[in-house]
Amino acid sequence: MIDIEKIPSPCYVMEEELLRKNLTLIKRVADESGAEIILAFKSFAMWKSFPIFREFIDHTTASSLYEARLAFQEFGSRAHTYSPAYVEEEFYDIMHYSSHITFNSFSQFRRFYPFVEKSDEKISCGIRINPEYSEVEVELYNPCAPGTRFGVTADLLPDTLPEGIDGLHCHCHCESDSYTFEHTLQHIEEKFSKWFSQIKWINFGGGHLMTRKDYDVKHLISLIKSFKQKYPHLEVILEPGSAFTWQTGVLVSRVVDIVESRGIKTAILDVSFTCHMPDCLEMPYYPKVRGAETLEGHKYEDGDEKRNIYRLGGNSCLSGDYMGSWKFDHELQIGEKIIFEDMIHYTMVKTNMFNGINHPSIAIWHINNQLEFYKVFKYEDYRDRMA
Repeated sequence: MIDIEKIPSPCYVMEEELLRKNLTLIKRVADESGAEIILAFKSFAMWKSFPIFREFIDHTTASSLYEARLAFQEFGSRAHTYSPAYVEEEFYDIMHYSSHITFNSFSQFRRFYPFVEKSDEKISCGIRINPEYSEVEVELYNPCAPGTRFGVTADLLPDTLPEGIDGLHCHCHCESDSYTFEHTLQHIEEKFSKWFSQIKWINFGGGHLMTRKDYDVKHLISLIKSFKQKYPHLEVILEPGSAFTWQTGVLVSRVVDIVESRGIKTAILDVSFTCHMPDCLEMPYYPKVRGAETLEGHKYEDGDEKRNIYRLGGNSCLSGDYMGSWKFDHELQIGEKIIFEDMIHYTMVKTNMFNGINHPSIAIWHINNQLEFYKVFKYEDYRDRMA
C-alpha cells in the first residue's frame, strides 16, 4: 500500500506492484491460450511506465496518428491501428508507425489500401465487423447499438473478401466477463465463419476485464484454445485497456471547502469530475471513495448533514461538476485527503484543463516504496494547450 501522507494533492498514483500483478496474469492468459494480448492506448497511455509493460507484452493498439506514433517511438513497436476514419494528410505517417491497419468501412479500405500497396512498409490490413450483438447496457459505450457508425455487418460482406484484407476486427465488450465473450463468439461464428478461411487473424477487441477478481480466467483460456483448435490458421488478438491497469492506483485529492444548502453538505475538492474524472459523469458511475460508503441513488433527507453524508464537488465553475452521496464515519475537515480508488484507466487519457484548472500530478509508487513523479503540470501546460 502506498503511503498517502507522502502523496501531494492532487495526484494520480499508480502502484508498480499492482500493475505487475495484472501484467503477470495477462501474460499467463496469452501464454496458455495462444492469443496475443496487446495494450489499448485509449484506456491508458502513460508512456513513462512502458518499460514495465515491455517485460510482459510486445505490442499496443492505437486509434489515431498520435497514438500510433507513441507506440512506435515510446513503446518500441509498430501499432495495431484502427480508426473510424483516416485522413490522407495523416495516413502516410500512420503507415510508418503501424504493423496492422484496420478499416471501419469498405469505402475507407478502397480509398486507402492503394497507399498500402505502394508503400515499402509491411502492413497487414483488416476490416472491422459488426456482429450486431452486444451485452453492453449503456448505449454510450455500446459499439453495436442500432445506427452505430462502427463496422460492417455480415450482409454487406462480399462472398470473396477484397485482396488485401488479412483480418477481421470486432469490438463488442465493455468491462465484460468471459461468459459474455462466449455469447459473442457464438454470434461471430454464426455470422462470419464462412470468411475465416480467407483471413489470417481475428481481433476480438477490448473490454475483456480478465484482471477483475471475479473473472473466470480459466474459462477465457478454454474459449480461446477451443476457437484456435477449430481455426488453427487464425492468429487471435485481444486488445483490452482497462484490464491492464484495473485497480492499480488512486487519485489523491483534498477537501478545500465545505458548503451547505438546504441540508445538503458538499465537500468541494481540489479535483474536478468534469476535468479529471469525466467517465463518472458520462457513464455515469460512482467511484469508490476510500473510507466511505457509496449511497448511489440516495435522496437527501432531513438530518443527513448530521450523519456525515456529503456530496463531493469539483472545483470548476460547471454547475454539474459534482456527484453524491457518500457516507463517512466522521465529519469531514478542510484539508482532509479524499482518495478515489481505481483511477488509472480512462482518466488521464480523457482529462482536460477546462477553466484553466491544473491537472493532477502523475506518479508511480515503485516496489521499493519510492515515489517517482512522471509529470508535474504547470501554467505553461495550460497556456500551450490554449495557443
